[in-house]
Amino acid sequence: MSGHSKWATIKRKKASVDAKRGKVFTKYIKEIIVAARAGGGDADANPRLRTAIAGAKSVNMPADNIERAIKKGTGELEGVNYEEISYEGYGPGGIAILMDSLTDNRNRTTGELRHILTKHGGRMAEAGSVQWMFSVKGQVTVPKSAVDEETLFDVVLDAGAEDVGTDDPETYEITTPLSQLEAVKEALAAKEIAIASAEMAKVPQNVITLSEKDAEQALKLMELLEDHDDVQRLFTNLDISDETLSRLES
Repeated sequence: MSGHSKWATIKRKKASVDAKRGKVFTKYIKEIIVAARAGGGDADANPRLRTAIAGAKSVNMPADNIERAIKKGTGELEGVNYEEISYEGYGPGGIAILMDSLTDNRNRTTGELRHILTKHGGRMAEAGSVQWMFSVKGQVTVPKSAVDEETLFDVVLDAGAEDVGTDDPETYEITTPLSQLEAVKEALAAKEIAIASAEMAKVPQNVITLSEKDAEQALKLMELLEDHDDVQRLFTNLDISDETLSRLES
C-alpha cells in the first residue's frame, strides 16, 4: 500500500501483549485520563475518550480501572496532571520518527528520549522538522478471520474510508480521513464485523527502505522508544523488504 511504512505490521508480529500488559494498561489509563480531562467523562459525547476506552477493553482492562481513570480525568478522583508533547527525531538510515507522549515531567522525558535516540543511531529534531512528512488519518485494523476482503471493501469505502491494506497476513488495515473514523467504526459495528483496533495515526507520505544493518538498528531503537512509559504512540516512515525482515527474524 503506497505511503505506508511496515512498522505497524512489524509491531504486530513482534508484540507480546501478555508480557507487556502492565505497560499497555498504563498507556491506556493515561490516554483515558487526558481524554476525559479535555472532553468530559461522557464517552458518547467524547470521541477521543470512546476510542481510548475501546482500546483499553481490547486488552482486557478491567472496567473498574477504566472508571477510575475517567474520574481522575474529570477531577472526581485525585490524579496526575499529564502534559501532551510530540517529539520529532531521525533514526538509522535517515528515517523520520514521531513520538506522541504524555508526561508529568517534560525535562525527564525529553532527556530520556534524547538519550535513547543518540545511543541507537538517531537524534532529536527540531519541532516541525519531520511532522510535515506525515498525514493525520484514522486507522482501523480488522482480523482477516472476521470478514472476506470484498465485503470489507464495500462496507468501509461506502462509509468514507480511503484505503484498505491487505499485506499483513492476519489483519486488514483501513485508512480513513480522521473525520470519518467514527463513521467507519459504526459501519463495521452495524455489520457485526470485529475491530482489532481503531485510533488516530500519522501515516507517512513516503517511506524509506533500509539496508539490513540499518533495519536491525532501527527496529531496536523503535522497540526501546515504544517501551518508554511516556510514549503513547510512535510513528515512522521506515520500510524493510520482506527478505531483510525474514533474515532478521531468523
